[in-house]
Order: sequence, then C-alpha cells, then structure tokens
Amino acid sequence: MSYVEMPGAKVPIRMWTDPATVEDVALQQLRNVATLPWIKGLAVMPDVHYGKGATVGSVIAMQGAVCPAAVGVDIGCGMSAVKTSLTANDLPGDLSRLRSKIEQAIPVGRGMHDSPVEPGRFHGLATAGWDDFWGRFDGVAEAVKFREERALKQMGTLGSGNHFCEVCVDVSGSIWLMLHSGSRNIGKELAEHHIGVAQQLPHNQGLVDRDLAVFVADTPQMKAYEHDLYWAQEYARNNRSIMMALLKDVIRKEFKKAKVTFEPEVSCHHNYVSRERYEGMDLLVTRKGAIRAGSGEYGIIPGSMGTGSYIVKGLGNEKSFNSASHGAGRRMSRNAAKRRFSTKDLEEQTRGVECRKDSGVVDEIPGAYKPIEQVIDQQRDLVEVVAQLKQVVCVKG
Repeated sequence: MSYVEMPGAKVPIRMWTDPATVEDVALQQLRNVATLPWIKGLAVMPDVHYGKGATVGSVIAMQGAVCPAAVGVDIGCGMSAVKTSLTANDLPGDLSRLRSKIEQAIPVGRGMHDSPVEPGRFHGLATAGWDDFWGRFDGVAEAVKFREERALKQMGTLGSGNHFCEVCVDVSGSIWLMLHSGSRNIGKELAEHHIGVAQQLPHNQGLVDRDLAVFVADTPQMKAYEHDLYWAQEYARNNRSIMMALLKDVIRKEFKKAKVTFEPEVSCHHNYVSRERYEGMDLLVTRKGAIRAGSGEYGIIPGSMGTGSYIVKGLGNEKSFNSASHGAGRRMSRNAAKRRFSTKDLEEQTRGVECRKDSGVVDEIPGAYKPIEQVIDQQRDLVEVVAQLKQVVCVKG
C-alpha cells in the first residue's frame, strides 16, 4: 500500500497502515507531535503502536530541534544480521546445546561481563576509534559518569524485553545469525537525564504533552544532548558488534569441521537521530521504531520469537523520509499479553524453536505482535525483501 494522509495541526500525518487499526492513544500521540512548532514532517510505519513518551513506529522530521523522548530511552537500539556458510543440514537435531553455549557467551537480562571485553581479541573486528570512543565518555553528563565501569562491562550484552539473539534459516536453507539490542543501561540513564532537563526548559512549558519537550539548536542543552546521544548511538552499534563477534566464536567452535565463513554484516539502528536533507531543508530526523531505508540501503525487519524476520533493501521513498518499519510491532501491551496468554500458549506458538518457554517471556509471545507478513506487505513502496528468515534458536534475557 502507499500511505494514507491524515490532517495534523502543523503537518499532515502520513500513515503506512489503516488508521482504523491504530489505538486511540497512539493516534493522539501522533496528533500531539504534529502540533510542535519545529515539525516539518511526520511519517508513521505499519508497526505503529503506543509508546512511552512518543509513538513507536514514528519518523519525526524537525528543523532546529530534537525531542529526546521521541528517540526513546534505548538510544541506538537496533539489529545486526550475518549470513554464514552453514546450511540447515549442518545443524544437529537437538539445538539445546547451541542455545546454552550462546547464553554462556553473551550475558542476558541485567547481566554483564566479569571484565570488559577486549575487542582486539576478535579476528576481523574493526577496532579503530575504540580508544577515541571511550575517551569521549569524559564529555557525557556528570549525572551518569559514575556508571562508566558498568558501561564497560555491559558492552557486548543483550539486555531483556524484546532483545534477542537468534540462529535462523532462510528459505534457501542458509544459516543466519541475528541479534537485537541497544545502548543498555548507560543509554537509558543518559536519555532519562536529558528528558528531565528538556522538561524544565521555558520554551517547553506550553506544549500539549510534557513528554514532547525538545532541545533547540544553538543552546548549551542541545549541544550536551547531541554529544551524549551520538555517543550512546555509537555504544549501541559497538555493543552489537561485540555480541556478533562473540556469537561467531560460538558458531566457529560448535561447527569446527565446517570451517564456517561469514558474509558482511547488515546492521541498522531503529531508535536514533540523524541529520538529513529533504525539500531543501536540513532536518533532524528522529526514528523511534523505524529503520532508514534509503535507496539500496540494507535493513532488518524482525517478527516475533516464533515467526520470522526479513532482510530488506530500501527503495528511497522520501515521503517516508527514507524510512521503514523496525519490526512487527506490538498489538497488545506486555501486561495484556501476560493476562491473555499462558506458558502453554507460548509452547504452542514457538513450536520448533529452541527458546525459553517460561512465564518470564510470555509477554514476548508471537500472539502479542502484529502479523509480520502483513506489516511487510503494507510497506512494499518503502522496501524490497532480500531474504526471509525463520529462527530455530532464540535467546532472550
């Protein structure tokens, strides 16, 4: 489908889904965003749903301003995927050992490594700029500097919620590695600090929603936020790189005889800010639950833990600010999922996938998400599908 346009106070709201299927609270969030004085465009992806601070699945283009709550607290959250030389025939019948080895190598939940992971130990991992990256931690907000040791030890860890690490099979039988994570606790604390600062600024006192408080260009608060934002986005990308290196190590050791090789990595943020130019304007584009889908750019759109995922290539649709969805999108809240589904439902919906099937991940059950095939179909003018994957191992925090 192409987009449906709804009226908005300052800009129209372009939606790549049927507005009738979107919760009222999410629609109200979008209408609120469209009232911001600095807004120049608003695109809504097919995985749209209500989110804390701002709508998940929204692309907000502003001039001279950025809204930290519209980025979200998991700054730089995103996906990475790698195609391997393995095929489905190489996999053992029982995948529990492989899942266990991945869980041993990559801390999940609130876990961290006993000591910081040294990137130089991994063959082929780009380490240029690593010292510069950590050197820039000295410039982050004073309020979170005491978290440095934790940030060092959480580099290369998964987290919880909808974050995952998977072994997948594509339709041709090739094995892929895929993971989803962000900037861990350090990104969360940086985001919460700056959201709090923004909400106290005088120019934000008359907004319809205090969560939409912005920083404006050429102010010390904006400069401080941009420093921490871009640092956290880099932390998230490095975090995924380290995890992927750890995951590759597990695969090499478990499949020694196959002498596994790996194709170039596909990696994309889906909670972030980027400086981009549209219609002659230099804009700050915030994607919360959306990936960049410029012409020929590769991206990843995952489903839920029992369905599948897609590797896509962007079509460069400027009406969406070169964007596409970041996943299937929730169709019910975590609490609603826990009330509606049982561990038995989880077992049934994840049959054939080696994964957790306990009450701690019922809120991540496939039934709590929109059908990924429908979400993909609604954005055929935004991306083309390159590969379709189905997970056989899924590790969650």
